[in-house]
Amino acid sequence: MLDKLKENLNQNFPFLENAKLLLATSGGIDSMVLVHLLHELNYDIAMCHCNFQLRGLESFGDQKFIQDYAEANEIPLFLTQFDTEAFAKDYKLSIQIAARELRYNWFYELLETESYDYIITAHHADDVIETFIINLSRGTGLDGLVGIPEQNDKIIRPLLPFSREEIQEYAAQNHIQWREDSSNASDKYLRNKIRHHIVPLLKELNPHFLESFEKTCSYLKESQELVEDAAVMVYQQVAQEEGETIRIDLKQLLRLPNYKSYLYQWLKEFGFTAWEDIYDLVESQSGKQVFSSDYRLLKDRMQLILSPIQEGDETVYLIEKDTQEIENPLMLVFSRVNEISKASHTTIFVDEDKLTFPLVLKRWEEGDSFQPFGMNGKTKKLSKLFKDEKLSLIEKENTWVLWSANEIVWVVGIRQDERFKIDDSTKKILKIDLES
Repeated sequence: MLDKLKENLNQNFPFLENAKLLLATSGGIDSMVLVHLLHELNYDIAMCHCNFQLRGLESFGDQKFIQDYAEANEIPLFLTQFDTEAFAKDYKLSIQIAARELRYNWFYELLETESYDYIITAHHADDVIETFIINLSRGTGLDGLVGIPEQNDKIIRPLLPFSREEIQEYAAQNHIQWREDSSNASDKYLRNKIRHHIVPLLKELNPHFLESFEKTCSYLKESQELVEDAAVMVYQQVAQEEGETIRIDLKQLLRLPNYKSYLYQWLKEFGFTAWEDIYDLVESQSGKQVFSSDYRLLKDRMQLILSPIQEGDETVYLIEKDTQEIENPLMLVFSRVNEISKASHTTIFVDEDKLTFPLVLKRWEEGDSFQPFGMNGKTKKLSKLFKDEKLSLIEKENTWVLWSANEIVWVVGIRQDERFKIDDSTKKILKIDLES
């Protein structure tokens, strides 16, 4: 097994040879074999152990066992303890998910604070089978069936080619000691039921099941790559990126026979889970939305608009008389000119003597109204203006208004107010530019 691991590391992870490695060590047979193997191969390793305090004295027994092993073998060790049950309760998580979050958050913190390069875990081939069956039982797409990746960001899993039997045999041959987690014997958890009953039956039915399963995962990965390539090609035809915003053309999308699959491929990385709601959004009326924790997907006429969720900015920005430019929240440039050139949505000319300073820049509010330039003093609500301009919900939310006292000077980037226009009596012309 030592030679096989060495070959795997040299072939697939040559960059680990000169790296500093953190070994996630539970004290169980898998992690202790991993520590032994990498120590034998002279890698620069440290052990890290989380005491989740879920099994009373047994948890502290694991911690003491690992402390003694690290000291005896002169391996650096990092230890931490978590009140896992309290964390799970506070954040409404299962114990397993809570432990995972606590564990990996701490691992990444160690990478940063202790200047280590990678986290090494002892996941092996049987873990891949168990994960596959769990995902299959819950209903999953290709992502849940392609297995556990050998590398995921800074996490490396070099034992994935090895079976549980190989690890047990190596431990016996090299007299490696480990701690047995008593919870592993219980069928309380789904993974244990699969480990104790389903996987042994599959191996009994097919003595070469592990090899066959590896081939299946390989074929599934190839299929996944084809799907991802197709998704990228179609995305380039139907989607348009504008900064952090993505617009998906529904006319083009609906021409595709499997448009739901494409939406899933494009949107899964943004944290969405309510897929049926997203698919229904395509046929919904404008204004309907679906949210993930950080993103919003909005139906706006014949497009879907994906954008980050932004907290409403209720800040009021004051602009003094001699201000030449501001950069936040918008880039506005103020300059005095002698004559008017061409005005536009991004450039206006106003009579400075009609202004009351400081000017105020803030987001629009429901009920705001103004006198649009060119409409001879007629009043119009901003909500009606936005409807006429066919602004999306996101565009409306991001609209800023420049005020003089209690009168609107400019719905920025859209329309100037009539009351501040240049006329025959104007002596001072102030040019205001909105720059990108």
